[in-house]
Amino acid sequence: MPLKKTLEIVLITVNAALYAGVGYLTYLGIFAPVVGTVRFWPAVVVPALFAVVYSPRIGALGAGIGIFVSDMLIHGDPVLSITVGVTSNVAGFYVLGVLARTLAKTSRGPVLSTALQAIPLAAALLTLWANPFGDPAVGSIFLGAAALSLAISIFYSLYRPAYAGLIAASSLGLLLGATIIGLGVWAYSQFFSLPAAAGGGRSLPLFAAALWFLWTYLTEIPFLMTLLPPLTAAVRRAVPLAVRD
Repeated sequence: MPLKKTLEIVLITVNAALYAGVGYLTYLGIFAPVVGTVRFWPAVVVPALFAVVYSPRIGALGAGIGIFVSDMLIHGDPVLSITVGVTSNVAGFYVLGVLARTLAKTSRGPVLSTALQAIPLAAALLTLWANPFGDPAVGSIFLGAAALSLAISIFYSLYRPAYAGLIAASSLGLLLGATIIGLGVWAYSQFFSLPAAAGGGRSLPLFAAALWFLWTYLTEIPFLMTLLPPLTAAVRRAVPLAVRD
């Protein structure tokens, strides 16, 4: 087996192990408010780093394996994990890795990274206004988190524009993954009961998909914004890029 292929397998394995391990240790038993199921997930930085520094394929495959392992440890539903968790992670981190290289070369990164935050901000405002589950605190929390993401993006655009392309790529990859999670978990609930360990429930309303989308995006994007750029710069200085697509 060629050295590059061997090294790629090792990196995918390390990525998956770190993603599952860090994720299990840091989710803290916290799930999306009201409808549960989707976890607090700062470990998102791990596969994002592998996708950017090494290759989109390494980041995506490691994320898919890692999320499946952590799902089995936390809620134990393999069908939900494969159809929603694995799919969203593979798609989201692959897109993040591809776009990180493309958007790093464009001067429009600051504008794009800031404009993308309007999507979760608008969704948070809608949630606060509609108040579908009778708890305005949920909408207020989402709105505050969306405002924070916008503020971080503006800060980078003004003071660290070199990171703006990576922030935009992270936002787009995470928007895709969060959309798959929101719609996927909702669709799953129409046919099966959601895991009891993650809040349970069946035949949940479509608006629950919006809450899962917001929860996924808004609890993960701050970690990608604040940690991924400096970690990427540090790893690139310290580790030779032995595997590249």
